[in-house]
Amino acid sequence: MLPADLLSLPFFEDRHRDYAARLADWAQRTVPALVDHHDVDGSCRKLVAAMGEAGWLKACVPGDQGGLTPALDVRTLCITRATLAYVEGLADFAFAMQGLGTGVVSLFGTEAQKALCCPPVRDGKAIAAFALSEPDAGSDVAAMATTATRTADGWRLDGVKTWISNGGIADRYVVFARTGEAPGARGISAFIVPADAAGLSIAERIDVIAPHPLATLLFEDCRLPVDALVGKPGGGFAMAMANLDIFRPTVAAAALGMGYRALDEATRRAKSRIMFGAPLADLQLTQASLADSVAELEAAALLVFRAAWAKDQGKPRITKEAAIAKMVATENAQKVIDRAIQVFGGLGVKKGEKVEELYREIRALRIYEGATEVQKIVIARAHLAEAEAAAHSKAAE
Repeated sequence: MLPADLLSLPFFEDRHRDYAARLADWAQRTVPALVDHHDVDGSCRKLVAAMGEAGWLKACVPGDQGGLTPALDVRTLCITRATLAYVEGLADFAFAMQGLGTGVVSLFGTEAQKALCCPPVRDGKAIAAFALSEPDAGSDVAAMATTATRTADGWRLDGVKTWISNGGIADRYVVFARTGEAPGARGISAFIVPADAAGLSIAERIDVIAPHPLATLLFEDCRLPVDALVGKPGGGFAMAMANLDIFRPTVAAAALGMGYRALDEATRRAKSRIMFGAPLADLQLTQASLADSVAELEAAALLVFRAAWAKDQGKPRITKEAAIAKMVATENAQKVIDRAIQVFGGLGVKKGEKVEELYREIRALRIYEGATEVQKIVIARAHLAEAEAAAHSKAAE
């Protein structure tokens, strides 16, 4: 779980500390019994229903739709993901996609669209999904090829989306498609697409090293009504980036939760495993390994909650802060988990051991919602833009 001394920092309010304690208790008591890694789809449905019934999914929608706070509270989202990821990666996944899959609607949708999408997600009665990536358009959204064409009575979608989380089990997708108002990213729009829409099919279920519901979606003459459009035509890219601005720090928080679980597992093993007549924890090399892990997690935690705090304080965009947090937390957590496996020795790669599960879970977090290499580009561009702006300001003095 998140350390108490971290939650005592000024980034948080008493409501966050109370929420974290209640969620940790619920997750440890409830989540393990809901998960069967041989039935990922069924487990996700159970987890969403249980989180909705317990009220945790209220963190995924704004106050006007029954959420916890007037606007999405990024610190609460991060606490939730870190806590759930500590207990079970699939629980974190199920929670995260309810928020990400509904975020564009809750931020930019009409009142009718919010009423359609948000309450079922909040109550755990519908599963949401966010369909942005394509075979040749992942981090480079401007390369998107899926099209949405105006018709006499609405829109027609044609194209392919892939690596879609909750693909195949979602009740509703937010789909991004090229509408052509301008070249590149400026000609993309967002649409609400029900899973049973004619012309939408599941082309492939994707199996990965840490099983999650993933699929490739095929749109062939998929007809949608006029009011399926979210926001203005051509505004999809900006909406997607605003949504990711909120949820990218939460990816970092999930990595943090996995890292802390690995550290706790490694600490327990090091104290109980006898080597050369003494606990493994007595060896200086083990102590150095634990020290590196502690330092890397604490550094990552500060970056994660700096980004979340800045957004909650009203900063319009936290693109650089979120990218730094996501890059550092996911990379550091990978190192921490790898070290934990070394402490476990051969047992660490045995199927069914928690550290082996964490090793598979963490790998995807370094890729999705922007791979580490993409985060570096984002950070560098933001830094150079700030440097140029500072130079212009100084020249104008």
